Amino acid sequence: MQLPSAESGCSPCCDRPILKLRPLLSPIQAGGLAAVFKVLANDTRLRLLHALVRADELCVTELATSVGMKTQAVSNQLQRLSDLGILAARRDGNSIHYRVVDLCVQSLLDQALCLMEEVARDSSERCCP
Repeated sequence: MQLPSAESGCSPCCDRPILKLRPLLSPIQAGGLAAVFKVLANDTRLRLLHALVRADELCVTELATSVGMKTQAVSNQLQRLSDLGILAARRDGNSIHYRVVDLCVQSLLDQALCLMEEVARDSSERCCP
């Protein structure tokens, strides 16, 4: 399956128009977007999302081990991501397995990492030796 390109006017992560072609955000839309960024603006949640993208699906215990946290703390963070519809959970006996279901999350993380690396590269080039 080929993803839509910017030339087609669609975002690469979904079939919606690219940002440049959308009408200006309404105050309600901007508030909703700010809420999404607020939930994502947490280092633990970002690490959990990255672990899930890498593994496709993990149980809470595996996630807790991967980020070095207690399972209850991880569960609390996963709940915030689930509430936004970013994650889905399935029960397997006593374990709950999570996976990323929002198609834009991986793209968003990739873009954010790219931006961070680009900023770091640019700032290191401006520094004196």
